[in-house]
Amino acid sequence: MKAMPYFTKKPIRWGIIGCGNVTEVKSGPPYQMTKDFELSMVMRRDGEKAKDYSLRHQVPKWTTNAAEIIENPDIDAVYIATPPDTHKYYGLQVAAAGKPCCIEKPMAPNYADSLEIYKAFERKKRPLFVAYYRRSLPRFDKIKEWLTNALIGEVRHIHWVKTRTPSPVDKSDEYNWRTDTKIAPGGYFDDLASHGLNLFMYLLGDIVEASGIATNQQGLYSAYDSISGSWKHENGVTGSGSWNFGSFRPMDKVEISGSKGEIHFSVLGEAPLQLISDKGNQSVFIDHPKHLHQYHVENMRKHLFGEASHPSMGASGVMTSWVMDKILGTI
Repeated sequence: MKAMPYFTKKPIRWGIIGCGNVTEVKSGPPYQMTKDFELSMVMRRDGEKAKDYSLRHQVPKWTTNAAEIIENPDIDAVYIATPPDTHKYYGLQVAAAGKPCCIEKPMAPNYADSLEIYKAFERKKRPLFVAYYRRSLPRFDKIKEWLTNALIGEVRHIHWVKTRTPSPVDKSDEYNWRTDTKIAPGGYFDDLASHGLNLFMYLLGDIVEASGIATNQQGLYSAYDSISGSWKHENGVTGSGSWNFGSFRPMDKVEISGSKGEIHFSVLGEAPLQLISDKGNQSVFIDHPKHLHQYHVENMRKHLFGEASHPSMGASGVMTSWVMDKILGTI
């Protein structure tokens, strides 16, 4: 399905707010590689680091002031790549400036803030993308193809187990915003589980009911480290998940059960996709691109020029925040 074109002029000049580690390989280069896109300016509060990033990545301009990107008439669109606690602060400014925006996931630390961001862009009638890039990866399009073609019959249930061992940073006194309850109340759940829950809605439809239990078992940091949840999709498919970040070994295993088979895969890893059905078994390995946001950014180009709708917009980002808050018991 095509989208309304927002631009006819080329290139679209992007600015990045928060040029930290995520933008080095994963997300930054696609804004330079994608046809009709240009990365024109980056911002970081540390001037030396902003300048260094600009030089290494050959970005024409850098700044320590986000307003110099948001209010700049020579910047057409903005990618917010800061920690979640500043997404609302910057997002509302970009919306007020009337510019398309991509916000890193999760949209905000809670559903209420995510909804406020979404409504701000809706009022301005400007596109809001959320960096749930798995919706654009060929690996997961293959799973969607299997489901669309009913290769496991009618889908009954999806179950995800995600565990990991505590890291050296977790065991130290070193600050980590990912486990600071003021920034990420669910800890690694916010950072990692959000990817899976958003993906499951892409594969199986919106989640309409959700609940869960969240606790801190290790006492290593202020955020939750053990969460379990259950949910129901709009088509009646049920789901369950368990996320524990103090286990003795890492695991990332998803099982979609159907009336005539199963699909096994990992959300965050690159294990082969496995299809087990009454018509035979398949094992498929689909490698990720070097720059994980590549297809996500290319799809933004298609959306902005009216060629096709993007699979990860603000509405699905808000829904993901709602599901997470329901599982965490905060709403």
